[in-house]
Amino acid sequence: MNIQAKMLAAAGAVRRFLAEKGGVAAVEFAFIAPLMFAFYFLTMEFSQGIDTNKKVGRAAILVGDLVAQSPVMTGDELDAIMKIGEAVLQPYNRSKPEITITAIAITDEDTPRALVAWSRRFADGVSSRAEKPGSRIDVPKELMSRDSFLIRAEADLTYSPVITWSDTGKKALGLMAAFDKLEMGEGYYLRPRVTRKIPCADC
Repeated sequence: MNIQAKMLAAAGAVRRFLAEKGGVAAVEFAFIAPLMFAFYFLTMEFSQGIDTNKKVGRAAILVGDLVAQSPVMTGDELDAIMKIGEAVLQPYNRSKPEITITAIAITDEDTPRALVAWSRRFADGVSSRAEKPGSRIDVPKELMSRDSFLIRAEADLTYSPVITWSDTGKKALGLMAAFDKLEMGEGYYLRPRVTRKIPCADC
């Protein structure tokens, strides 16, 4: 083989090498693209989860504050307030929150006891009595002040990530489907703003 033929062969090899770089890039993209998309969706889901968790806290403090500002409550008024708390979570709607409002009376004794005055829960669009009136209930020690009254507002949510919302998504994720539900919850204690106690005859 003469020099010219060798040069032509070398040039052909170079051209083939350059042509094959496109294939290498395609293979690299095939490996990297799924990771890029996975990081994108995980970041998006993580930020949505944080935002929803903050809204759960807002729902609890909102309903508690509205009740604490009222001199007297009725069951219908409590239901309306808890529906407002549920609306705070929008546009998230993959699962419904459970909102509970409990009025707590601290007895006027040397050793005060925390007793349920009334309690109401709102879950899946249905309201019901939560804690039994007159039953003992745990309260932080720093709030156990004799002859006082507290409103405890709680909001709980089973968060469903959008990527595992469907059965197809769970199957596609395999083991990651174990994280398809995350429990979120917040609770706050407030004192009445207008009166010493807030009665609710039909709660």
